[in-house]
Amino acid sequence: MNMPINAQARRVPVAAVTAFMIEAVVKAGVPPQDAGKLAELMVEADLIGADAHGVFRLPQYVQRLKLGSTNPRPNITVNKTAPAVALVDGDNGMGHLVVARATEMAIEMARECGVAWVGCRMSGHAGAAGVYAALPLKSDMIGIYSAVANANHMPLAGGAEPLLGTNPLAIGIPAGEEPPLVLDIATSIVSYGTIKNHRLQNQPLKNDWMIDPKTGEVVIDPHKSLEALLLPMGGYKGAGLALMLGLLAGTLNGALFGRDCVDFNAEPDRVTNTGQFVVALDPSRFQPLAQFKAEVDRHIRSLRQSKVLPGQDAVRLPGEQRAARRADRLAHGLSLPPELLVQLDKLAAELGIAALAR
Repeated sequence: MNMPINAQARRVPVAAVTAFMIEAVVKAGVPPQDAGKLAELMVEADLIGADAHGVFRLPQYVQRLKLGSTNPRPNITVNKTAPAVALVDGDNGMGHLVVARATEMAIEMARECGVAWVGCRMSGHAGAAGVYAALPLKSDMIGIYSAVANANHMPLAGGAEPLLGTNPLAIGIPAGEEPPLVLDIATSIVSYGTIKNHRLQNQPLKNDWMIDPKTGEVVIDPHKSLEALLLPMGGYKGAGLALMLGLLAGTLNGALFGRDCVDFNAEPDRVTNTGQFVVALDPSRFQPLAQFKAEVDRHIRSLRQSKVLPGQDAVRLPGEQRAARRADRLAHGLSLPPELLVQLDKLAAELGIAALAR
């Protein structure tokens, strides 16, 4: 989800943000080659509008690297257990690097088998789900990604305990002349990163986002969100989906789930053993690729031209604004609120590196 609009936000060149992130994580012990890949995946989240998962997360990541709860130099290993199945052990490395390796393996196996499922264990927070569902698109494949979120903020249907994460689901489907369709959703109404952004910028929460577990009343004050529960999307449906995705991304891979999950916000010094999975599917195994892409294009255009509700400008398709947003931010820079810039300046001072150029 995009950051709340802030009239005082400043545009900062993408190259400057990327260079700053690389220097920061290298200073925290990450090898330069890994740092480049990490920054690339983080800034991609900012480019597509997942502002709660890009440079916004940098101070938290650096803290974990410095505390040793995230391994800056992991030995990421792949155990291929069947022609189209593999398990990646991230050695407690940065989740971005672990999931990127898992995606590479999924694409490689899907070229051979048509489909591949790769799970991750001993991983970490990997940022925006849509980034990884979109990686197979570059190889003309369908991508599916999910994860166990790095903290429990959501109850079971009818529950009052935070036993579920916002466990996201992302699906990317290639198109031809049209931009690809990319769905990226948390199983809560909003991601917890959005809540953190509102707290940072002192902006009120919407009245269907969080509730007080003791009273069941709506929580609007962002500074009371630490004791509140996120509401699942679609009521029991969202809670049920979070539960099933958590078992597939966590328990199936030997990663943590449910009561076992470590809150990486509240416990920055503890290893999270985060779980994720990536699926790559080759559509050319079903029909000629050009034919499939042309059909996706046709449906996109038909859906886009459908009737609009009164008061709405247009219908929305998953990920339709990604391409335009990405082009705008590449050309004009990322829009960073002053509160975040203060945090990044503080991080630069702590690490002894130059402040973010802007």
